[in-house]
Amino acid sequence: MRLDNIFNLGIKELRGLLRDPLMMILIVYAFTVSIYTASTAAPETLNRATIAVVDEDQSPVSTRIITALYPPYFVTPEIISQSEMDHRMDAGRDTFALDIPPNFQRDLLAGRSPTIQINIDATRISQALTGGGYLQSIVSGEITEFLNRYRGQSSLPVDLALRSRFNPELNNGWFSAITNIITSITMLSIVLTGAALIREREHGTIEHLLVMPVTALEIMLSKVWSMALVVLIASLVALVVVVQGLLHIPIAGSVTLFMFGTVLMLFATTSLGIFLATIAGSMSQFGLLLIMVLLPLQMLSGTMTPRESMPEIIQTIMLAAPNTHFVMFAQAVLFRGAGFDVVWPQLLCLLVIGSILFVIALRRFREFLK
Repeated sequence: MRLDNIFNLGIKELRGLLRDPLMMILIVYAFTVSIYTASTAAPETLNRATIAVVDEDQSPVSTRIITALYPPYFVTPEIISQSEMDHRMDAGRDTFALDIPPNFQRDLLAGRSPTIQINIDATRISQALTGGGYLQSIVSGEITEFLNRYRGQSSLPVDLALRSRFNPELNNGWFSAITNIITSITMLSIVLTGAALIREREHGTIEHLLVMPVTALEIMLSKVWSMALVVLIASLVALVVVVQGLLHIPIAGSVTLFMFGTVLMLFATTSLGIFLATIAGSMSQFGLLLIMVLLPLQMLSGTMTPRESMPEIIQTIMLAAPNTHFVMFAQAVLFRGAGFDVVWPQLLCLLVIGSILFVIALRRFREFLK
């Protein structure tokens, strides 16, 4: 194996990538626009939901409830009449409509159990799922505080002090930005290496390589290092420029350690990309294989939902996937500021999985060249 062959073949891959405008646009979009929009767009949690209030009581307690509905969870509530409520809900103008009945405060102080009606537009499912719970919590809290002050008593013998670690603002945008970097690293590393091999086969240049004094190992290593370098630089730019610069999201841990873990992740995923390309007969077949591979990797690795909420058999199976360990590693480093002494098991798993995938891909690649 000659290093100069690997280097020159890698430079050839980089030049071929630069001549592919669609791939360049995909790389720029995945590591800039996609990350920024995913972080700043309306998250899955409740965010600036439209709400209207029918205040038939117009008492101090109803005023407390209305003034407690404020951004970022809700927009400023609109005070409407009861006759307008159903029409506005039918027209889709309000996601939530709160109806406070007359004599609500009087019945409350008399020890009765008055009812507040909450209407929810369930077609806006992402907000409807969490919005009802937010409203119940806000209304119950305001009523409890009002009664405690009026009667001079406390409902709880202790005062609970809640502290949200690693994300004090409970900002879903922080999580979305890091998650999209992880997803882009996984997707682009597989796509670029697989597309580079298929592009050579479709253009007929793979036959040129076969008559040159190069080995299959040199060809494969050249594709691995060149495409991994592109994704590594793009991920560093995304982390420093987009996440820290534009979005002002703090990074708790070491960026250098994260880049080291990314190198091991790219070693595994670029090998996987070459393996998939040797199976696919064309770019369209490669695209179908990507759908079958990327969706389970993204959904079951802990990127979208915690692994602990999945069945144990799924958790065990997904330990064979490299991005499962990369997600645990990235969240520990970037969110919790973990050091090498904490994340070394994940780094070791990435190295082992990457080595296995590389050997399997190399054997398949040698058969592919015959």
